[in-house]
Amino acid sequence: MASVPIQFEIHPSSGVPIFRQIMDQVRAQVASGRLKAGDLLPSVRQMGAELQVNMMTVSKAYSRLEAEGVLERDRGMGMRVRTASPTSASVGDRQQELRELVDHVATRGLQLGLTDEQIVAVVKMVLKERR
Repeated sequence: MASVPIQFEIHPSSGVPIFRQIMDQVRAQVASGRLKAGDLLPSVRQMGAELQVNMMTVSKAYSRLEAEGVLERDRGMGMRVRTASPTSASVGDRQQELRELVDHVATRGLQLGLTDEQIVAVVKMVLKERR
């Protein structure tokens, strides 16, 4: 199988370590089915260049995902999603993970004095931009 085009987004000022952001996004894409068993991830060098981060940061994320059983090393090919991924999550599990992030967004919106409708409008606008 060829490398799958997947989108990663890094936020250096978020307070979450970059390697952790990469790990969380790989796990989320596996859980959603966007990354399937056998799919190749971009090489450490390619991912580092695309995200403009140190290759060691990417390597750390990949190594930890390999230790968790999410990824496996395929000699000469790179990192591949394992066939029996323990991270497959139900819709409810994925919604719960998202809820934690939405809680932060809702709190921040209320702190900014926005109404519920204004907060939802921003979320819808971001979703529209992503599609």
